[in-house]
Amino acid sequence: MPEGDVVWNTAQRLHAALAGQVLTRSDFRVPRYATVSLTGHTVTEAVSRGKHLLIRTDRGLTVHTHLKMEGAWRIYPAGGLRESHRLRLLLGNAEWLAAGYQLGITEVLPTSREGQAVGHLGPDLLGPDWDAAAAVERLARSPGRPVGEALLDQTNLAGLGTVYLAETLFLRGVDPARPVSSVEELDALVELGHRLLDANKERLGHVTTGDTRPGRETWVYGRAGRPCRRCGTPIRKGEAGPPGQERLRFWCPNCQG
Repeated sequence: MPEGDVVWNTAQRLHAALAGQVLTRSDFRVPRYATVSLTGHTVTEAVSRGKHLLIRTDRGLTVHTHLKMEGAWRIYPAGGLRESHRLRLLLGNAEWLAAGYQLGITEVLPTSREGQAVGHLGPDLLGPDWDAAAAVERLARSPGRPVGEALLDQTNLAGLGTVYLAETLFLRGVDPARPVSSVEELDALVELGHRLLDANKERLGHVTTGDTRPGRETWVYGRAGRPCRRCGTPIRKGEAGPPGQERLRFWCPNCQG
């Protein structure tokens, strides 16, 4: 599932292509909204909220999408689209066409009721109102919960995924299985997550080591069985989380002991 920085970047590209322009094409390829047309609406803005995308129009409607595991938005010059069975939504103007592929969520709702879709989310790591203290307060509500699970809970803080979870915990020397109550300086932990996402939001890929060379970008994520860059101990990989919601974990048993 794309991390919050990828979703933020997607929102920026959608905003650049659609905002301030009248929609001349609107094609929802999901059964529930197959008869809905936003043709004639002017897009006012496209924004991200955690891992959610909101495209707002001047007539008080919002297109809410979520990429889930396989979704993506692509921007094409008007008339430059190749048809695909993976398309779920097309929004276009005289110059650009935004195409949503395999979107996990596609819905239209009144802008005044966006809270129904995103109101449950915690502070947005890349939002203008990012609040580390509020994120820490939410995390602390479940002191016995494994920190690796709590950080991925979007109701605690929105935008963190498995890549930045692994990298943030490694850099802070915290085992993902440790309970929240035993983690010192939770505020520093969540602020580090914020800084990592912010540093990567305007580029492709996730770089946490400062080294953009292929294979050198991360400390532990995706490196199971390979030596830790700091101590040489083999990196471990496992799954954890509530049944049906297990997520991959990568950690160094020595540096994060």
